Amino acid sequence: MKLSILDQSPISTNQTANEALQESMNLARIGETLGYSRYWIAEHHAMPGLACSAPEVMLGYIGANTKNIRIGSGAVLLPYYKPYKVAETYHMLSTLFPNRIDVGIGRAPGGPAEASNALSDNYLQNVYKMPDLVNELIKYIDNEGTVLEASPLPQISPDLWMLGTSRKSGNFAAENGLAYSFGQFMSDENGAEIVQQYRQSFQPRKKGQKPYVIMALSVICAETTQKAEEIALSSIVWELQNESMEGNKGVPSVDEAKKILLNLRNQKSIERIKKKMIIGTPNEVKSKILEIQSHVLADEIMIVTITYSSKDKHQSYRLIAEQFIKL
Repeated sequence: MKLSILDQSPISTNQTANEALQESMNLARIGETLGYSRYWIAEHHAMPGLACSAPEVMLGYIGANTKNIRIGSGAVLLPYYKPYKVAETYHMLSTLFPNRIDVGIGRAPGGPAEASNALSDNYLQNVYKMPDLVNELIKYIDNEGTVLEASPLPQISPDLWMLGTSRKSGNFAAENGLAYSFGQFMSDENGAEIVQQYRQSFQPRKKGQKPYVIMALSVICAETTQKAEEIALSSIVWELQNESMEGNKGVPSVDEAKKILLNLRNQKSIERIKKKMIIGTPNEVKSKILEIQSHVLADEIMIVTITYSSKDKHQSYRLIAEQFIKL
């Protein structure tokens, strides 16, 4: 089974933004060494706990420091941008790093309303125009049906993906002949039903094209279940802090997380977050991932792992790779 990495470039409480971005580059290099198929980095705005506001900048840096792993955006928040400029940017990346670039498309704001207003005068209007924006981007990426070329034209075009967490995004991907990545780690929807509908409705935009699905999961793996559960506390508490608009300080350490949890009365919130995560030993994680993969019939599993310690994060990805990838 193919495994990939989704990186939100989180900043731990002991890190600067510079250190978090350097860690993102290191993670891509480690992922390449371990045999992960692709590395995507997310776009967020005005969120001090997340370091990457411009994936296209980081991809140039990461591409120059890796050799083979596919790299891409997870996702370009298209309502903020002109499709022509997006096509130019990712054509240039594809020219620099041939046959390695993915363009993940999303429509989420990626930050607070104030950031949306600062980035665009018509964000909401463009959300409603998303079908037109995507169709325009497809034409530029495929270099078909346009007066202008989005130069430079690479020898191999970047791959286009639709990212989403709902039935609507799956249907949209199918209608437009796009590969689809479903963010199960941040969705309450039934991923299996959405993926099945996507496959059934898929309309190829190129000859020989078939539906392709990535299932994105939140996973933390360690040598023992107890250690994995302990490491996961940082991610769980940070998620709770983000929900209450208190996550600006970054991902807390395990000790910090334990202290915060002592004062937390609503245990249901913790269980709700844990329900969307896979936490355990290599065998436990492998079993759960295989169960999800067989149920959803995903072609690829993409893993997002948020920990306080870079060492714990690297070890988690390493232990998972040892279960699935022939090193």
